[in-house]
Amino acid sequence: MRLNIIHESYNLKELHKRGIVLYIFLAVLFSLVLMRLVWLQIIQGDTLYAFSEKNLLKEIRVQPPRGVIFDRFGRILAENLPNFALTLSPQYIKNTEDLAEHLSPIIDIPAQDITHEIKKSIRQNGNYRPVVIKNFLSWTEINKVELLKLDFQGIDIEELIFRSQPYKDLFAHALGYIGEVSSRELPRLQEKGEIHVQQGDIIGKSGLEDRYDSYARGVPGISFVKVDAKGREALGESLKFLGHIDDLPPKHGDNLHTTLDLDLQQAAADAFKKTEYTGALIAINREGEILALYSHPTFDPNDFSKGITSQKWSSLVNNPSKPLRNKAIQDHLSPGSTFKPFVALSALQTKKISENSLVSAPSAFRFGNRTYHDHTQTGQGSITVTQAIEMSSNVFFYKQGLAVGVDTIAQYAKALGLGKLTGIDLKNEAPGLIPTTEWKKLNRGEPWQEGENLNIAIGQGYVNATILQLANAYMAIAMNGKVYQPRLINKVTNPRGDTIQEFPALLVTDLGDESKPYYISAENFKVVQKGLYRVANGEHGTARSSKIPNFIIAGKTGTAQVRGFSADEIYKSCYVRPLKQRHNGLFIAYGPYETPEITVAVLTEHSCSSSKSVPIVRDFYQSYVAKYHPDRLSKTKDMK
Repeated sequence: MRLNIIHESYNLKELHKRGIVLYIFLAVLFSLVLMRLVWLQIIQGDTLYAFSEKNLLKEIRVQPPRGVIFDRFGRILAENLPNFALTLSPQYIKNTEDLAEHLSPIIDIPAQDITHEIKKSIRQNGNYRPVVIKNFLSWTEINKVELLKLDFQGIDIEELIFRSQPYKDLFAHALGYIGEVSSRELPRLQEKGEIHVQQGDIIGKSGLEDRYDSYARGVPGISFVKVDAKGREALGESLKFLGHIDDLPPKHGDNLHTTLDLDLQQAAADAFKKTEYTGALIAINREGEILALYSHPTFDPNDFSKGITSQKWSSLVNNPSKPLRNKAIQDHLSPGSTFKPFVALSALQTKKISENSLVSAPSAFRFGNRTYHDHTQTGQGSITVTQAIEMSSNVFFYKQGLAVGVDTIAQYAKALGLGKLTGIDLKNEAPGLIPTTEWKKLNRGEPWQEGENLNIAIGQGYVNATILQLANAYMAIAMNGKVYQPRLINKVTNPRGDTIQEFPALLVTDLGDESKPYYISAENFKVVQKGLYRVANGEHGTARSSKIPNFIIAGKTGTAQVRGFSADEIYKSCYVRPLKQRHNGLFIAYGPYETPEITVAVLTEHSCSSSKSVPIVRDFYQSYVAKYHPDRLSKTKDMK
């Protein structure tokens, strides 16, 4: 009995000890929980509250409206329109093919095309980027899509901003197009310092939209929406209880005021529609303002704003006529006879000839063991430099090329802006090439051959230029040596209309200034101007058909070979050759002759002669006179 009492007493003491340990353990546990609560609620309360809000809210980047683009008279060339777009979010789509089958009859897009766009976006941008399937939904389509959303996840209708060019393909190469920043572009843009650009942002991709993107783009805003556990927008849920959460509105982009004239741009397009040839036209005034820039064929920039399809993109990039290429500034080609006035200036200024020097110009010229041919089989006899420009004598200029030499010709040609970038406010301008003896040694590893001077003198061989360079250089000849930098923008204004930056005329050089290293006297400019006058107005001028009543123009035609031909081929009809072997046709003209205002340069590719470019220049000038000099048209009517 005593042993049992002792045993029970021992058990009670042991239980008491264990109870104390348990109480201590519970006290410590409670203290830890209390300390954790203090840490979470008091010390880390604000941080964790903000974190919870971030899980509750979805931050949406709101694209800003781009700045409006105007022509020189304030007419809208590019604007912003509202756009209700159907978007699909791949991460929420359970069965892509099933969704596509149900969407297809609603939006009239084949199911396989919908599936293709989703899979392409996943490859390029991942699962979390919404895919725009169709823009500009009708109200009927919107209602049907809203009903479909009850059965399928990942469908949204977003109100987006559509960048619209109301004249479609008319200004495509000048204004360019816009598009989304892709995942592949993002690293390149960030390397260039575009640190605020994010994937999905809308940026300029070409033309003025690209060149002045930092002005026109604006600043994106931020919008907050409440989302559910799957990250989807929780409709009908208010954010008012989060009073300090405010949307950040986007900042509207700045407006671009161009030098372009809508009427003249349309005149350029209309003139090209009358011909079957591809090519380009550029018109520039006496202070470097581009009045028209048209490249043919062209494209519709609105296709890119909507989200260009792979089929449309393929048709553009695979088109042999290269509609995406700006032929006015990107294609540098042999200028042919349009280069002869620059040779004439260098020969006159270095006193190799004078205005009245007579030079024999037969139908062929023998140099070394090779015969160099004129463009005629009869030759022109003994002629002066103005006659040589008028009749475009090859032999006359062969002889000047030998007399002056490539390096001196290059010095004057480069001084007038050839063989280097003009500085026009567009990207991807080609510099062209004016060769020298040093250039050939460095790039070909060979010495210059004297016979090469003959090809250079008629704008063939290594000489290359864009029609922008030629137009600008001819304007300089018309103005006795004043070379201006071409430009397409006059000013930038903010949405209120306040001017934030102006782009005044920039005089690059004045070769009529005797202090310049390659000074050309006014007398020698006058001699060449007379020759250019005779091209359009003389009895033997190669552009006599360009005459416009009461508005005198002066200029030079050029037929530039795209490859060399043997002696027995040179006089054969160009039209029997394959298209890509046919000559290019050029005509550059300024007017009015007495007080030059505007220079127009036209290229017709593979047209065999300048005769296809001359009517385009003539038609363009007729439109120019009708708008800017209607009094001269009335004089013509009075004379009739």
